[in-house]
Formats: sequence, C-alpha cells, structure tokens
Amino acid sequence: MNIQQIKQRFGIIGASPALDRAIEVAAQVALTDLSVLITGESGVGKEIMPQIIHQLSARKHNKYIAVNCGAIPEGTIDSELFGHEKGAFTGAHDSRKGYFEVADGGTIFLDEVAELPITTQVRLLRVLETGEFIKVGSSKVLKTNIRVVAATNVNIPQAIKKGKFREDLFYRLNTVPINLPALRDRKEDIHLLFRKFAADFADKYRMPAVKLSAEAVALLENYPWTGNIRQLKNVAEQVSVIERERDVSADILLKYLPNINENNLPTVVGSNDNADLSERDILYKVLFDLKGDVTELKNLVFGLMNSNGGDVSAIENNPAMVQSIKKLYSEPKQNIEEQQVYKPQILPKEEQVEIEEELVEESLSLADKEKELIIKALDKHNGKRKRAADELGISERTLYRKIKEYGIDG
Repeated sequence: MNIQQIKQRFGIIGASPALDRAIEVAAQVALTDLSVLITGESGVGKEIMPQIIHQLSARKHNKYIAVNCGAIPEGTIDSELFGHEKGAFTGAHDSRKGYFEVADGGTIFLDEVAELPITTQVRLLRVLETGEFIKVGSSKVLKTNIRVVAATNVNIPQAIKKGKFREDLFYRLNTVPINLPALRDRKEDIHLLFRKFAADFADKYRMPAVKLSAEAVALLENYPWTGNIRQLKNVAEQVSVIERERDVSADILLKYLPNINENNLPTVVGSNDNADLSERDILYKVLFDLKGDVTELKNLVFGLMNSNGGDVSAIENNPAMVQSIKKLYSEPKQNIEEQQVYKPQILPKEEQVEIEEELVEESLSLADKEKELIIKALDKHNGKRKRAADELGISERTLYRKIKEYGIDG
C-alpha cells in the first residue's frame, strides 16, 4: 500500500514532504513488532499514526486500545494499565484486567506518555523488556504479547534531565521515532484542511460551505497556528456557524484568529530552565520579589525617619530619598533566573509580621483566581476537561487534581 492509498484509507489530508515521510516510516515499521515513539506539538494529529501501524500490521485482527495517560489520575493509573486483584485497595471489590492483559496480542497506544508517574514508568519498562507485569495487589507474574506505540508533545531529553522521565524507558520506546510536523511548517496543507473542515461543517449544520478570499487564504497560511490542526478545525467551525455570509474576507477571518502577542498573564522570559514552572510558581516568585522591594522601601523610609527624629515630612524635603524611591520603581526588573537573592536588613518584628500578612492575603487571592480560571475554562468548553486543560495550558490529569482540590463541580 503506497502513501496515497494510506492517506485515502485513514482520511489524511496534505502533501507536505515531512508528513509523507512520517506516513512512510509508520508503514515500514508496521511490519515489525518494534516500539514506536511519536513526537510533535499538541494538535498535530499524532493519534492517527498508531492506527496506521496497527492496521497495517499482523496484529490488525486483535485488540487496539488507546490510553490517554494524562487523563487518568495518578492513584489509579497502575490499576488501569496492569489490572488489580480483589481487595488490593479501597473500592477494589472485584479483580480487574488491565489494558496490557486485555490487549494481549494486539497494540496499545499510550498517548501523553510523559505524564506517567515514575513508578508506572518502571512497570512499563519491564513490560517492554520482558513482556511481564504484575497486577496491583498480586505477586503473580503475568505475560503479555503486546505492541506499544507511545506519543508525547513533551521534550523528553529535557524531562530526563529534570528527573521526570526515565532515560532507559525513553531509549526503549524510541526504537523507531516518528515526528509529525507542526501545521505552520505545512503551509501548503493549511487551506486544504480548512476547506475539508468547512465542507464537513456545512454537511453537519446543513448550510453552504464558507469560501475564503485570496487575502484570507494568505492570512490563514501565514498564521502561526500554535494549536495546530485542532485550532484550525475550531476556527473553521466558528466561521461556518457564526458568519452569515459564505464568502469570508481577510478582515472577517481576522476576528477568529487570536493575537498571540496578547498575554494577560505574567510571563518569564529567558532561560529554558523556567519552562516547567507552573503559573503559581511564577506568581510566588513575583510576590517574593515584590516583598523585597517593599522591604527595601521600608528600610529607606525608616532610615530617614530615624535620622530625623521620626519626622515623616523629611521624606519630601530630601531629594536623595525621593530619587531612591523613583529609582526603585522605575528600573526594569531582571529575569527571575538572573535576580540575585535579596537579603533585607532586619526590621522591627511588627513590620516583619505585617509583610507576612500581606503576602498570605495575596497568595489566597491567587488560589481564588486559579479556581475562577478553571471554572471559566470548563464552562467555555461545556465541561470537556481535555479542551479545558488545553485552554489552560496544563495536562488533563493536573486539571483533574485541581478540580478535586478546589471542589469544583464539572
């Protein structure tokens, strides 16, 4: 089966050389039992590759199971993958087969594999190396003959350096790597995909398909598409449903393309070491930096008051003091990783308590803000956690944990 036939069979649209190469590698490796690691940004369509590999392999008549590792809570992931015995944990009223046992002889697709806990990674490595696994709460070793295909949008080598992913598991999964290109690197395919989505939505909603002007096509092809194919499909649906006119100009299309330069949240610029910082970590760093500024300002004020017998009016009459305050709040801040640790002078005890109280109040408001953002994201996507997690820039498992932590209904 050639590349064009594979595209027709699996509904793949595009003529990008990088896409063709990925399909070619998938077709070649399908004839073997080698493990495959599929990489690429979120939304590029990584989930189609394991289907190609399975359907073109000798295992095509056996089970194919796709598992979203990021959507399963950490406490139950081992049970889901490997099964459990009755009484293994609270709520385990019966024994249960895991995916590796159910899909014996077939293929299992582990999406977002980088989200697996380290302990689960150890178990997965054993399956890959020996085909053996043990159910939760059991001591009996079971065997499975299964083909593992994994996918991730995480930079695995960086995750290894930070101790979040096992290096031996990476090399075992990465026997055959397949990388899917980002949509912005497939400019020749963008309009083809948009037309396909527009035609699909026209059939779904029983209306004529929208058509783009030449200027709109140029805008479409030069947009960065950080959400890749998933984002393009979302835009096509919005335009198809909302716009009454079926001929769409660049000005109309522009209303549906978010300005990626707009960002209402604090951003850390600089070293890649901050790539894994959560929003809360960043805000805490900003708050502690602010605390240092407040402490420095209080030191200046108290120093001047002490030298002038407590006369507050002396601040206005002291040009050096005024200049110091202006300098404190006018100088641009360094990147977080470049800032030196601030060692404030010892203040009176009551002043230290006041600063701590201010910081605690701000931290509580951050938690409220985070909860508010999660609720808004869930409402926006009608309770669909996967889409809400993508909107918030966090994994689905992290969103699940936050929902439980804040007691959010959704």
